[in-house]
Order: sequence, then C-alpha cells, then structure tokens
Amino acid sequence: MGWNDDVIEKFRSSKGTENYWGPKLVILHSIGAKSGATHLNPVVGFRNEHGWRVVASKGGTPENPAWYHNLRANPSFDIEALVDGEIVTVPVTATEIPADEWREAYDAIVAEEAQFGGYLEKTDRRIPVLQLTPRAA
Repeated sequence: MGWNDDVIEKFRSSKGTENYWGPKLVILHSIGAKSGATHLNPVVGFRNEHGWRVVASKGGTPENPAWYHNLRANPSFDIEALVDGEIVTVPVTATEIPADEWREAYDAIVAEEAQFGGYLEKTDRRIPVLQLTPRAA
C-alpha cells in the first residue's frame, strides 16, 4: 500500500482522528485531465463559509501537483470530508482564488497551518489556492 492509500485508509477507519492532518484532511476524487480516471488525493482542507480551500503546494516544489491540473480540467468532482463527526461525500466545484485575492487567502492558511508559509520560500511560483464549493448532487 502506498503513502496516499495508507493516509486514506486511516482517515476512513478512524473517522478523521488518526492521520497526519486529522479532521482537516479531505480526499479529492479528482478526474484525470487526460485519462478521465478518478484519482484519490489526500490534502489539507481549510473550512470556510463557502466550503473548503485547498492548496496546490506540493511541498513548495517548482511544479504544481498533478491533481491541480485535473481540477482545472474537470472542476466538478467529489470530496470526502469530516462533517459533524462523520465522513461524508460532498459534490463540489473547484475555482481558483484570483490573483487579487490570493495573498489574503494564503495568509489565512498560513495562520492556521504555519508549514504552508515555508513552501512559498522554496519556490518562485505563486502556489495556487482553490475554493471547493459544495453543489447539488
């Protein structure tokens, strides 16, 4: 079993209590831009009044993660998230935070999880932040 598989299994079996990110973990069910296949990607989800925000940090590497390209190509997909103590599947639509709102969004994320600030120091790219807004199933 790979790292992602292990993180996902622990999240599901513990209802979000036993994994690296705890209840902040969300599992993206991204749809491959080229393949059309569903991919499961565990990421940190930051709850806000509109749903969740996720950061395409890839640890501050020079390139965006593959799931970012998938969400840009196929912005309607499902996530698994902890809501009111239960893991639920939520249909969402992803939109990228525009440049004029990016700094405020990223600063709020760093205030909640300081490690994301370090990712900016490792790369020259503006690390994308995406809003995942729930939609009707």
